[in-house]
Amino acid sequence: MQSSWGPLRYFLEVAQTGSIREASERLHVATSAISRQVAKLEHEAGMPLFERQPRGMVLTEAGEMLATYARRRMREEEQVLAEMRDLHESHRSTVKVASSEGFAQDFLPEAIVSFRAAHPGVRFRLNVITPAAATREVCDGIADIAVTFSMAPEKGVRVEYSERHDIQALVRADHPLADRSRASLADLLPYPLALMEEGTTLRQLFDICCSMEGLAFDPDFVSNHSIALHGFARLSGGVTLTGRLSVRRRLQVEGLVAIPLTNPELLQRNLQIQTMAQRELPPPVRLFVDHLIRTIRDDGADERR
Repeated sequence: MQSSWGPLRYFLEVAQTGSIREASERLHVATSAISRQVAKLEHEAGMPLFERQPRGMVLTEAGEMLATYARRRMREEEQVLAEMRDLHESHRSTVKVASSEGFAQDFLPEAIVSFRAAHPGVRFRLNVITPAAATREVCDGIADIAVTFSMAPEKGVRVEYSERHDIQALVRADHPLADRSRASLADLLPYPLALMEEGTTLRQLFDICCSMEGLAFDPDFVSNHSIALHGFARLSGGVTLTGRLSVRRRLQVEGLVAIPLTNPELLQRNLQIQTMAQRELPPPVRLFVDHLIRTIRDDGADERR
């Protein structure tokens, strides 16, 4: 069965690459054919879909609207084809999840395992990327679900669930701060500090807070891997920053303590479950979204008790 929306596929490839030539190379289609299809779409729309700029082709507002529609249609068509194939296999389906790294350590594997206990025919594919990239994968139809952090409204996604997710200081159980019920960033100044690399929501909020409060940290260790940061805190007697769901199973096992931070600038991050805006979710995806929401709520209730 062949896809029936070739012109939209050409259009999306040009939108992604910013170039008819690059789209031609990636699709193995003549540039003249792609140009004709883009021109045809613009004629039917009665307005430009791209701005032709020296650095490439950039979507107009109308082009953004069409791209959103085309991505949703592409994802829905792929889902229908996958479900048709499943009829001839073992009635299995695959849920594609994109998440930032903290959720991939324990939370998502546990949620997937508990979900599959009731739905053993559902398979999963997890892509661990930055929060912004996870949101983009949902917008582009690459992932069904993003489990990520957000600090502002995102275009092209439906927020299935959102809750404020506080940032905590992570220290060894014998650390001088371990008995504190609360702390501020200023309290961390005397100790070796391990931080996530630039570009993560946690690091962005940390840098904003330091700038606003005039705090000057010189991190001893920077990494894009939170397990390495946790190991540094455990082995060095230093401190790192984390979120609740990233460490909730590791604290007692690894002899660590998480201390909530009180700086107002650090309270602007939301944990979100995101799906593509206006997309009707296939049953396995809908069921897993609901399962994730219940798991997060139950975990929060357990922590409060």
